[in-house]
Amino acid sequence: MRVLIIGSLGGQLGEATKIAMKTGAKVAHVETVDAAVNALRAGQGADILMVDIGNDIAALSASLKKERIHVPIVACGVSATPAAAAAAIRAGAKEFIPLPPDTDLIAAVLAAVADDERPMIARDPVIRKVVALADQVAQSNASILITGESGSGKEVMARYVHEKSKRASKPFISINCAAIPENLLESELFGHEKGAFTGAIARRIGKFEEADGGTLLLDEISEMDARLQAKLLRAIQEREIDRVGGSKPVKVDIRILATSNRDLAEAVREGIFREDLLFRLNVVNLKLPPLRERPGDIAALADYFLTRYAAANGVPARPISEAARHILLNRVWPGNVRELENAMHRAVLLAEGDEIGPDALRAPDGSKLGDTAPRGVVQSAAEAAQASTQSAVGLTVAQVEQDLILDTLTHCLGNRTHAANILGISIRTLRNKLKLYADYGVSVPVPGGGGVGNIGAMA
Repeated sequence: MRVLIIGSLGGQLGEATKIAMKTGAKVAHVETVDAAVNALRAGQGADILMVDIGNDIAALSASLKKERIHVPIVACGVSATPAAAAAAIRAGAKEFIPLPPDTDLIAAVLAAVADDERPMIARDPVIRKVVALADQVAQSNASILITGESGSGKEVMARYVHEKSKRASKPFISINCAAIPENLLESELFGHEKGAFTGAIARRIGKFEEADGGTLLLDEISEMDARLQAKLLRAIQEREIDRVGGSKPVKVDIRILATSNRDLAEAVREGIFREDLLFRLNVVNLKLPPLRERPGDIAALADYFLTRYAAANGVPARPISEAARHILLNRVWPGNVRELENAMHRAVLLAEGDEIGPDALRAPDGSKLGDTAPRGVVQSAAEAAQASTQSAVGLTVAQVEQDLILDTLTHCLGNRTHAANILGISIRTLRNKLKLYADYGVSVPVPGGGGVGNIGAMA
């Protein structure tokens, strides 16, 4: 983890820095918000910004947004009032750490905010075979394609490969190709020169240069535009990139990892993914099994998430009761490890007594996970098809499509990537559909399950 401290290192903030370093973080320091933005623009990467509450956090947040730099902010302050802490959160900070610092609190907050301290938990023989292959190829410079269902742990595997490689001491940089608009992704990857386009007020180093010497993870590579795929292929082949608006190529030394929850071979057949790029990326394929095919990992993962979120929320770590463990082990987990993680986070917050009991295991809608027994895929599909057919009578195809898309998005708590994967469409197709619905005033679920936007009805 890379931590950039903003503010004076004197007093308690200096002590917080020492604690962060003891947790294994790599710490850098600048005095001002402007210096921090300049450092990030120049390629000094960071996973977390720890900012003295005396700095202008709102200005920092605005500058990061303008520069499209996505780094979480943690505010720190000595004897800060609740009002000051709340103001820091409103200004853009993700968390607030009171000073003098508490060792366990800082460790928990850094882990929770950075979201990259996830060990490779592999107890089941099925996943252990994949980990063994990862160990075998980690020391090479070969490109690796990591595939698997959404939520199966592809980024965790990518970090594991990096940590086992000869580049472990160098940066690990991840970019989600599905989360960044097509017209901005090129600049994010390759950087730009001052004046390259409107708003390019200074040179900006892209992810390729930021990852120099280390590893670059291209998350959800299947969503990359065909034109950009050609430029990426050249960068992988030649190990050099062209900044947007640049006049000469820049050499880079990186190892490429990529993930996809779609069948890229099928994408090649559909003409939306370059076959030559697939060959370059897929030197080695690490295919992660879904959680339902690795039941030996469920208990170990559940225990890990309980311990982690108990620490992050400042509550005691309670054991899982036998009845609750039985429910966990017999659930299908369609959302894979991510769904299990969210369930354990909720359990930490909802549990009463000395154990995590069945009552604490709840779905996002509040229903108990054990209310319905697991059913066969065929039976579930038949019932869903019958219900869908009956409810669709009298509707147009467009209306049925809209209902299906919005119901799927609601099921996925607003997660666009997961919903697109279930629907079998690209993330861009899904976004275009949702924009159309929103333009007509239809309620569209927002990411995180926190409600809907553009409330209204279609005319």
